[in-house]
Amino acid sequence: MKTADIRSTFLEFFRAKDHAIVPSSSLVPASDPTLLFTNSGMVQFKNVFLGSEKLPYARAADVQRCLRAGGKHNDLDQVGYTARHHTFFEMLGNWSFGDYFKREAIAYAWELLTGVFKLPAERLWVTVYQTDDEAYDIWHRQVGVPAERIVRIGDNKGAPYASDNFWQMADTGPCGPCTEIFYDHGPGVAGGPPGSPDEDGDRYIEIWNLVFMQFDRAPDGALSPLPAPCVDTGMGLERLAAVLQHVHSNYEIDLFEHLIRVAGELTGTRDLANKSLRVIADHIRACSFLIVDGVLPSNEGRGYVLRRIIRRALRHGWMLGVRGDFFWKMVAPLVEEMGAAYPELAARQAFVEDALRTEEQRFGETLEHGMRVFDEIAKKAGTIIPGTDAFRLYDTYGFPVDLTADIARERGLSVDMAGFEQAMNEQRERARAAGRFEAKGQMPAELASRLAPTVFLGYEALSAVACKVVGIVRDGRQVEALDDGEEGLVILDRTPFYAESGGQVGDTGVLSHADGRFDVGDTLKMGGVFFGHAGRWQGVALRTGDALDAQVDVARRQATVLNHSATHLLHAALRQVLGEHVAQKGSLVAPERLRFDFSHFKPVSRDELAAVEALVNAEVRRNAPAEVHNMAYDEAIAFGAMALFGEKYGDEVRVLKMGEFSTELCGGTHVERTGDIGLFKIVSEAGVASGVRRIEAVTGAGALAHVAAEERRLAELSHLLSGSGGEVVEKLRQLFDRQKKLERELESLRSKAAGSATADLAGHAREVGGIKVVAARLEGFDAKSLRDSVDQLKQQLGDCVVLLAGVADGRASLVAGVHGAALGRIKAGDVVSHVARQIEGKGGGRADMAQGGGLDTAQLPVLLEALPGWIGEQL
Repeated sequence: MKTADIRSTFLEFFRAKDHAIVPSSSLVPASDPTLLFTNSGMVQFKNVFLGSEKLPYARAADVQRCLRAGGKHNDLDQVGYTARHHTFFEMLGNWSFGDYFKREAIAYAWELLTGVFKLPAERLWVTVYQTDDEAYDIWHRQVGVPAERIVRIGDNKGAPYASDNFWQMADTGPCGPCTEIFYDHGPGVAGGPPGSPDEDGDRYIEIWNLVFMQFDRAPDGALSPLPAPCVDTGMGLERLAAVLQHVHSNYEIDLFEHLIRVAGELTGTRDLANKSLRVIADHIRACSFLIVDGVLPSNEGRGYVLRRIIRRALRHGWMLGVRGDFFWKMVAPLVEEMGAAYPELAARQAFVEDALRTEEQRFGETLEHGMRVFDEIAKKAGTIIPGTDAFRLYDTYGFPVDLTADIARERGLSVDMAGFEQAMNEQRERARAAGRFEAKGQMPAELASRLAPTVFLGYEALSAVACKVVGIVRDGRQVEALDDGEEGLVILDRTPFYAESGGQVGDTGVLSHADGRFDVGDTLKMGGVFFGHAGRWQGVALRTGDALDAQVDVARRQATVLNHSATHLLHAALRQVLGEHVAQKGSLVAPERLRFDFSHFKPVSRDELAAVEALVNAEVRRNAPAEVHNMAYDEAIAFGAMALFGEKYGDEVRVLKMGEFSTELCGGTHVERTGDIGLFKIVSEAGVASGVRRIEAVTGAGALAHVAAEERRLAELSHLLSGSGGEVVEKLRQLFDRQKKLERELESLRSKAAGSATADLAGHAREVGGIKVVAARLEGFDAKSLRDSVDQLKQQLGDCVVLLAGVADGRASLVAGVHGAALGRIKAGDVVSHVARQIEGKGGGRADMAQGGGLDTAQLPVLLEALPGWIGEQL
């Protein structure tokens, strides 16, 4: 069975079991700063398990793309050298949120594996947590697995509940036992069953883990039953494919066979078992999907991990003899294999190729720079490269430690591997500490568990009466009342206030009744479905159950609406002008302005910006209706709506269609017709990160104010230049031409003055130990003039040391030069440093030329006069 068929068969099996089929979330976790990447299927459901988010379904199944190449979970170094390690992999999972539990989960797993996939039952082993008699009995008495193939696993990791068969989200919180299903590859493969001394062999391979979340773990370690136990399962698609395709290594399955074959062709490698080909095939999946999900190569965070993966693949290509670019050409065969399952990969193929090609072309420069760093380290290292330096080469310059060791060996050196491992472990500990999951800033679970989602009225109305207060949160805790002057979050059963999301800021306004008012400074979305009104209460104590009238700040909302709708038009215009690779990377929609970040590799030219602005304003004048459609996610995509990768969407989504120009998924508030925007003006364009650009713009009254301000500035310029608005450009051009002419004349005068001063100084050179020394203070000489004078004196004097100090505005610029026989006896950097230190400055440079500076103090002439004597002492 092909990998693609396994994927679809799994989903259809659980669809028939009344599971909602959920699309894979992005590799970049949505709204979860505790994780670098999505490393398991449960990531998108964390808030559900914590009780702070509700879903419209109780059963789900998905195929989640995962990455383990940074932070707490990092398999990068093992990829290519083992049969089952990957940076990118797909996790098949089914979920129960307080619905079915152990009996059904185990039955589903057994039916799928033995009944649908036809795996021989006698080759399947299972493990259970040592005290989980319930799971043991289900496997043995109901499923019929013999007792000798059921292994109880206790606390084998050195602490209570620290076990391969006990899962926990963090040190506290939801946790529970798990049962794992293993496949026996047969006696021809070395290794023992799970729980045995030889369990690390490759004969018995775990293929499915069923986690039963049934406890809440307190800080003291005590377990208490969860009110609604959940099921969380995960099965590696690649591992299952290897079993079903009767191969031992994941790299022998159909998907990898194709990628490895193409990698062999591109690198001219006939040995398809070469480990470097495995690395390249694995890494093209990780790199491509990271770029699809909005990550671009950079020097920090997720972008740096992507850069390391790319460079590791290129290094393996280099090991195979490739000296040109090749890696980006692997994208097309990857799309052939996975484009049907992940349409976003096929849609963004050209962009992924461009991003990889650009990074690949930079790699030669990086490798060259890393070699220079290695040379500097090797000069100071003696016979052993310190582990910290090896780690710096690895972590900062992308040099794998085996490459460092190879280069060192060629030069008769070795690498302190123990020190390298220590540095690596310290980094892992830092990453592990940073990656601990904590539920911060969430909706209090006890409140979320008893509330219905907030009903949002704000698409149709900006005010509402008698809205019931269903919850009050203060300092992260639920409270029953707010006294006069207290700040907090008020949750209503229904509200016209828009809660901050999708880049649009939250509404402000007033909640009130006869005995007081709550001034809303912001509206926040809590737990995904609850609206929290943040502000201060004034009046008789506000209590849960009270009724409040709600009034949104109408002018502020209207200004925000114009900017939000304009953002959608801007996105569409950018894709038309710059290309289909443009994707939203972030936005801010506020009343005063809009900010739109998007993927693009170079600055947007003035002509391109003008074209974008013209397109948007043309749509504004067209005055097309802004139609809103509510439909299923799949239906929306078929309708032509653009989804933002990395955003989390529900089963039903809101589609905004403005004419034929823009169709996107969006839950924000918008204009009724594009003409309501009035006018769109781009204010600025700049880069904010590697491969990410930012446009800021204004609309409506803000755009008119911007135009008026520009006209005032133009009028002021016209007045200063004594011309009309139409003459400003020509007048400025004339001024610049005149300035350039004056600068050339000034440079010529300075050159003549420097020549005259040089001739005079050469005649007053003092000889010290066979070397001519010149030290002088020159008024009004800039650094360039000083350098030119030093160069001239060096040529005239031959064996010499020259130090010139140019002074202006209380500062002294120092330039030193050493030439001829003097070079072997004294360095220019030492000369500059000697003087600069004594005038509160510093300096340095090469042996033959150095620069510095300091204050123009009374000490300077004394130092210059004494310099020949100091040089004599150095000689």
